[in-house]
Amino acid sequence: VKLEESGGGLVQAGGSLTLSCSVSGDSFSDYAMGWYRQSPGENRNFVSAISWDGLHTHYADSVKGRFTISRDSATRMIYLQMNTLEPEDTAVYYCTASKTDYTTPDDCWGQGTQVTVSA
Repeated sequence: VKLEESGGGLVQAGGSLTLSCSVSGDSFSDYAMGWYRQSPGENRNFVSAISWDGLHTHYADSVKGRFTISRDSATRMIYLQMNTLEPEDTAVYYCTASKTDYTTPDDCWGQGTQVTVSA
């Protein structure tokens, strides 16, 4: 499966941004999907995931209540709506996928998109 992120950019603290991920090359419904992020000097960390059927989602504590993950089977897209952004959210965000693991779907990775939140 091929994953391609878009939608990153520069935003002020308190602002919003929506990341998108296009999925190609394999059956979309076979994959649980997720988002991870990596800040400078840190490991990649889990942000959010959504189940194969879109009925179940979960989030890292640091983004719970501010971020929303969703998927659209018709367009084969994954979204991450990010609200009330904080400078600590600055990172490269990666779209991920897994056929077997809904809780940490990190078998396949996109190239990443940069999100920068200014104070």
